[in-house]
Amino acid sequence: MTSAAMIQKTPITGSDIFAMDYEVEAARIGDFLVKSVRGLNRRGLVLGVSGGIDSAACAALAVKALGPKRVFGLLMPERDMVDDAHDRAERLCQQLGISYAVEDIGPSLEAVGCYKRRDEAIARVVPNYAPGWRHKIVISPATESMIAHFNIVVENPGGEQSSTRMPVEAYLQVVAATNFKQRLRKNLEYYHADRLNYAVLGTPNKLEYDLGFFVRGGDGLADVKPIAHLYKTQVYAMSRHLGVAEEICRQLPSTNTYSLPQTQEEFYYALPYEKADIALHAIVNGIPASEAAAALQLSTAQTEQVFRDFNGKRRAAERGLADALVLSETA
Repeated sequence: MTSAAMIQKTPITGSDIFAMDYEVEAARIGDFLVKSVRGLNRRGLVLGVSGGIDSAACAALAVKALGPKRVFGLLMPERDMVDDAHDRAERLCQQLGISYAVEDIGPSLEAVGCYKRRDEAIARVVPNYAPGWRHKIVISPATESMIAHFNIVVENPGGEQSSTRMPVEAYLQVVAATNFKQRLRKNLEYYHADRLNYAVLGTPNKLEYDLGFFVRGGDGLADVKPIAHLYKTQVYAMSRHLGVAEEICRQLPSTNTYSLPQTQEEFYYALPYEKADIALHAIVNGIPASEAAAALQLSTAQTEQVFRDFNGKRRAAERGLADALVLSETA
């Protein structure tokens, strides 16, 4: 029988290509989670709950499969969180009826030099940068250049913003320093997993998993990844099907890593997630750029550039994927 996870192969017509029976698929994922927990000889699942859509979907799926008493949430705030993500995460845990802990990782990040190392790199590019300023990294649009470059956007206490292209060395140091956040969070997840004899549930969707939007030893590390086969569009639809609160379902994908609000599009994909889903679907299914261009609302040349960028990310991701149990796209 054809799996509910299978999507239409052609033609590319926008969101319709991602349609599925979400009740059937939720049951399939639930069966996968139950078998994974048993196979790993664990009693339940631990996951970081960020207030975003992916962790919300995973938490809801885990509760549907195992029940709330065998799911444990971790909320891990730090000083650069820029919206009410922590409050959303807490309300989700309460809605699902799961136990959770709040671990403030700010002091540990301070101790390991995360903020200091990051600020030193930014100040080399923006000499006026000082405590009280905010910042984010923005990637060049995927359609504009063969090789991506990155700008540092800073905002002074008066609200004035400026953007400066980053030398590679400064960019790498900022990313290396901020990666402490994902790695520290993962250490805490495994601490609580060991304490409870639970498995760690990873929350990447297909875009993140296939295109390498994760930190090795950080959010790329997990025992089981139940939505790594679902496109972001499908994760949103699955979350609404499961009754996840609309305050989470309407959130744009965010890194929540830098002190200025920043979307994943700005930092990594260089496309809105809806278009990134379509582009990745076309690449995976061998659909040429000339056929995908109309659905992406791009020229063929621009689409070819997106394909080059995504294929480069996919090659890099293959070398960085952590060992984890992953549900296939088809049964």
